[in-house]
Amino acid sequence: MRMIFRCDPRLADHLVRPFPARSALPDWLRAMPATAHSQIHGRDIRTVKQCPPFVDAMAYGVMIPLPCDVRIEGGEFSWDWDIPEPETAGHPRAPLSFHPVAQFATAPFSNGRSALKFNSFWTIELEPGWSLFATHPVNRDDLPFRLVSGLVDADRFHDGGINFPAVWIKPDFSGVLEKGTPIAQCFAVPRQAPELVFEPFDAAHRQSYEKVVGDVLAAPNVYRKQFRAKRGRLTR
Repeated sequence: MRMIFRCDPRLADHLVRPFPARSALPDWLRAMPATAHSQIHGRDIRTVKQCPPFVDAMAYGVMIPLPCDVRIEGGEFSWDWDIPEPETAGHPRAPLSFHPVAQFATAPFSNGRSALKFNSFWTIELEPGWSLFATHPVNRDDLPFRLVSGLVDADRFHDGGINFPAVWIKPDFSGVLEKGTPIAQCFAVPRQAPELVFEPFDAAHRQSYEKVVGDVLAAPNVYRKQFRAKRGRLTR
């Protein structure tokens, strides 16, 4: 699978490139202790830092970065980003634009304010039969916005930028959203629908279930040691 990112030639030296999500694990996860005391259990237990599915979800795919610092004060957004005039007609220069409240109408995530739109400075092309799933950076509740998830058939739509709408969820936030902050986590997903098959356990599956559950309850790191697949590193 190849993901091809293209940009306006005049902006190539001014943009932060999308990067593998595994290289953007947040500081709070790195600083989290491996174990913590549980009053319910009366002993130390493992934290989510030692949960492979939790970490692997955060490390999967590609992050789209904020192209410049954005300052937020009193609910106003501003930036000082000196870039050349793009060579391509209709190309954005601002890192942000906005969606009116009416576009979200009665959606449960609507908060009565205009939604952000993180403008795209990269086009994204995927191989035939694949679509681009863009969502909020996984488990990143520390970010002051929530991306609205979307699915784009980027094997066909790849000559225009894919913009990323988001809802600002911290109205009292004051400070800087730094250049390079992950704004969207993207995965290439096959468009072909899966075949759903339903069946009860037979004797072999029941025995396997009982063994796996017993092993998991008896010792730590069973999933990590026996079932976790080795992941290839993204190249860039």
